[in-house]
Amino acid sequence: MPITPNTLINTFPRAPITSDSIRLKCREMLANALQTGDDYIAIGADCEELGFKNTDMKYKNRVRSRISNLKDMKNPNLRRTVLCGSVTPERMAKMTAEEMASDELKEMRKNLTKEAVRDHQMATTGGTQTDLFTCGKCKGKSCTYTQVQTRSADEPMTTFVFCNECGNRWKVRWLLWAVYFESMNKLH
Repeated sequence: MPITPNTLINTFPRAPITSDSIRLKCREMLANALQTGDDYIAIGADCEELGFKNTDMKYKNRVRSRISNLKDMKNPNLRRTVLCGSVTPERMAKMTAEEMASDELKEMRKNLTKEAVRDHQMATTGGTQTDLFTCGKCKGKSCTYTQVQTRSADEPMTTFVFCNECGNRWKVRWLLWAVYFESMNKLH
């Protein structure tokens, strides 16, 4: 059955009537962004009715940000939630970049945050001094290392190395037997 204006549904409140050219252009751009892909046809949503109530100094930039996120082909869930009415125009207008991000980008940010926290914790807890590593940046041998189990228990520990001379950091994902034996020899 073809979609006609009579078969479309309003999943969000009707936009107030306006003659403001900026507001009208923004509504047109938002409607076009919501029509990216075919979700609006499957949902049967009337994209022409979307409108934001408030306009302030940041209005154009906020609209551009929303349009960019709605058009993102890697982020169909945002578009679908707006088309279905799960995200209201008022909510959409207030969403942060993090809230509008695709599931893939949210997962990537979460992993980067975990790694940053782990790196910070490694920097504050110190480590074992060694000269067995050579810094790839300054070629110095004065290093500190720490080992952490970052993967499953049956896999080798990850070794985090810090160059005491230039501050370069890197990680090694294999069990460093020589370092282990060096530390054991120092104990005896």
